[in-house]
Amino acid sequence: MSAQAASGELGATGAIVETMIPRRLDRLPWSRWHWLVVFGLGITWILDGFEVTLVGAIASVLTKPDTLHLSTQQASSAGTWYLLGAIGGALLFGYLTDRLGRKRLFMVTLGVYLVFTVCTAFAWNFWSFAMFRVLAGAGIGGEYAAINSAIDELIPARVRGRVALAINGSWWFGTAFAAFLSYEFLNHIRETISWRLGFGIGAILALGILSIRRFIPESPRWLLTHGRADEAEQIVARIEDEVRKEHGELPEPEGEPLRIQQREHIGFVSIAKYVIKNYPARGVLGLSLMSGQAFLYNAIFFTYTLVLSDFFDVKAEKAPLFLIPFAVGNIAGPLLLGPLFDSVGRRIMISSTYIISGVLLIVTGVLFTHDALSASTMTLCWCVIFFFASAGASAAYLTVSELFPLEARAMAIALFYSVGTGIAALSPTLFGHLIATHSRTNVNYGYLLGAGLMIGAGIVAAVLAVPAERRSLEDIARPFTAVRDRVTGKVAPAPAHAR
Repeated sequence: MSAQAASGELGATGAIVETMIPRRLDRLPWSRWHWLVVFGLGITWILDGFEVTLVGAIASVLTKPDTLHLSTQQASSAGTWYLLGAIGGALLFGYLTDRLGRKRLFMVTLGVYLVFTVCTAFAWNFWSFAMFRVLAGAGIGGEYAAINSAIDELIPARVRGRVALAINGSWWFGTAFAAFLSYEFLNHIRETISWRLGFGIGAILALGILSIRRFIPESPRWLLTHGRADEAEQIVARIEDEVRKEHGELPEPEGEPLRIQQREHIGFVSIAKYVIKNYPARGVLGLSLMSGQAFLYNAIFFTYTLVLSDFFDVKAEKAPLFLIPFAVGNIAGPLLLGPLFDSVGRRIMISSTYIISGVLLIVTGVLFTHDALSASTMTLCWCVIFFFASAGASAAYLTVSELFPLEARAMAIALFYSVGTGIAALSPTLFGHLIATHSRTNVNYGYLLGAGLMIGAGIVAAVLAVPAERRSLEDIARPFTAVRDRVTGKVAPAPAHAR
């Protein structure tokens, strides 16, 4: 059951090892150790939700003469700058995550976010604010690749879907917290400093998370494929010891051992060719899902307080309160629908959540255009739409993280996140221009575009989604370093005497 070198066999670049490590991790019962992983890594989404909401909530305030005195277009484009930074950070840190390891990078990326969030609090004009948003976004973009990789590789297969959705859905806890905090700051503290204090709170949260992450190990799966099988074995043994303290004797792992050719470094070009050749349909699926949800969320959320102020005469100081019920719908979706992604299956749930949210957005846009909604009823509509959209969006991150080989997992997440977000990065700026026209019809054109992207992605998922529920990552996508049988071409199991 341990990772051990197959006697006398050497590949071109390293030893071939036979291992049950992935099976051993997947068979573990849920324990306090898994909760540590969830809180230590998953809280990243709370930070991101906090950041995005804070900027959206204070957008109207930043246009006032005694703050940064931004134009409406500049205030709405702050989200675009943040997203551009996230795209660059995802690509850079995603590559480094696959090359240098999950743990090293999820400490670095959080540090980058922390430093430049503090800097944002001291911005003095539009360009300094935009620059610091780019750099803070780079840290969060890197987090997406490092954290999703680590979570998927440490969480048992049978609950991977619901856990991933719940963690990604936790983004909205940050949203609710930022909305409440923004309301309190804007109403009880001078607006010249209230918006600055919010970014300071984000930095304090990040500092607390860094202390928790020290106790989370490197991914044994990553170590196994990078010439560090002994270290992977030691980490898994420690995890099993922790779980035994809570559950006693552990069940035997199921399935065949894997045979892995260890390499210290795997070139990105080699991995890219491998993924393109073997998984083109999964590439189309990942791009469709990420683009659809990114446009919808970035367009709606970064500019919602501007819509409330311009079309419903909601005061800037009260606008953040409307984001709290909006956040509740987004939290409830992944939590309540998440288990169905493991039981009913990925294909049905992903396609249905995307299509339903798109159809509901079309209905809401029509009602908005005909002035049939108040600020409260429009917020209620968003709650219902994003109950489904939030589950679908969380599943998009799950999909791109579990459908590609271990060696390319972080880079795949980074690539699809970057391309999808890049396509949608200008959506806050686009909506800012549409809102500035003061035309409900023009704003609805943006809603219709978002709805079309969501429905289109849902149709793609109905055709191309992979039944990954309750399956080991190695069974869904064969590792690049897995050894194939020379005769059958299939992944070679370990010899009988080694099982």
